[in-house]
Amino acid sequence: MKFVSTRNPGGPTVSFPEALFRGIAPDGGLYHPVEEPDLRALVRSLGEDASYVDCAAALIEGLFGEDHDAEQARRLALKAFPFQPRLRSLGPGMELLELFHGPSCAFKDFGASFLAATMEEELLRGGGESYIPAGRAIILTATSGDTGSAVAHAFAGRRNIDVVILYPSGRVSPLQEKQLTTLGGNILALEVRGSFDDCQRMVKEAFSDPDLAGRLTLTSANSINVGRLIPQSFYYVYAFAQLREREEDELVFCVPSGNFGNLTAGILAWHWGMPVSGFIAATNANDVVPRFLETGVFTPRPSVKTLANAMDVGNPSNFERLQHLFGGAGSMPIRGLLTGLSVPDAVIAATMKKTWETRGELLCPHTAAGVYAAQTFLDAERAENTLVVTLATAHPAKFVEVCREAVGVEPEIPERLACLLERPKQSVLVDNTLHALSRELLNRFT
Repeated sequence: MKFVSTRNPGGPTVSFPEALFRGIAPDGGLYHPVEEPDLRALVRSLGEDASYVDCAAALIEGLFGEDHDAEQARRLALKAFPFQPRLRSLGPGMELLELFHGPSCAFKDFGASFLAATMEEELLRGGGESYIPAGRAIILTATSGDTGSAVAHAFAGRRNIDVVILYPSGRVSPLQEKQLTTLGGNILALEVRGSFDDCQRMVKEAFSDPDLAGRLTLTSANSINVGRLIPQSFYYVYAFAQLREREEDELVFCVPSGNFGNLTAGILAWHWGMPVSGFIAATNANDVVPRFLETGVFTPRPSVKTLANAMDVGNPSNFERLQHLFGGAGSMPIRGLLTGLSVPDAVIAATMKKTWETRGELLCPHTAAGVYAAQTFLDAERAENTLVVTLATAHPAKFVEVCREAVGVEPEIPERLACLLERPKQSVLVDNTLHALSRELLNRFT
């Protein structure tokens, strides 16, 4: 599998390991597969008896067979995924795909863990390629909540890798902040005076800065990195394999969406041969993509703060990949495959309360946005023969304050999160400028 920049589709191609370590293309574009592998036979060969590791290993071999034979693919899958998704019924026509059973209790554990395992393997293997650091690699990533904690826990203690995480001050939950700021060691947390969009802009500017590029070996662990994006497609295929024998004629995925990496991963799986009928993008009040789906015009704007803070993104990076996949921002194919719904805070809170009272299921605010969008889709389409799988993106315990306010109960905190609450915060407060970021990076790593 070869990769090319979304901003220069006819330009030079790179291998998967090179795209992995470069993170972002030299022209500022995102790396994207040059060709669409045909995995239809592979996907259809997977049944409900296939474990998650079985699915992941088959897909790793199918996508990267030149570098990973069956034995190597399975070894990498076992190393990357000591946890797995779980499917749970949420009533007629709706399933939850729980993706919060990893170390940071969020879906991003899957991509982050695969990225960390793969990078460590490549660094230890070496090989002399110019894109593989001779010394230590520096992971530079922005987070609106869950990405940073997943990356921090996936890379903590990894050999030959340092991690720098930018997060918006006052815009992540207290528990999320503890996950970002209590590990120490090879993990540096930068608390930015600004929004997630500021953090994301600073990361992009750092990668494009020739002075930093000449002095530091930077790469990314955001969903702009294909090494984190592609493994997120694996759990879509796993869910399809588990549910394919159900009597419903159509399967639709509903994806709580902020930076749109998770949704892009699902659409990649569809491109490669996963036969599903469509996707629903559930956003919060940051609704630039639902508006695009209505109007055909993509208009980024500053993000606004909501209950579902990990989706507070006003200019989602992965929309560039969606454009690349479908041949243009206003192309009709994407608007045929994808529907979108913006869910305001009041409705998110009401959905959390209703789901708790009627189903005994406590949802995080992001998952609640997805559940509401899924039910709205089922009601509007009168889809009696459709099954909607909503991605449950985070454990409700990561949002104790929101659950208390919306539902009146506090979720039980898993031990892997509870132990962080007593640890001291370790972060550096910085301005939302490239200059401030450069100063911290150069002071620490040169």
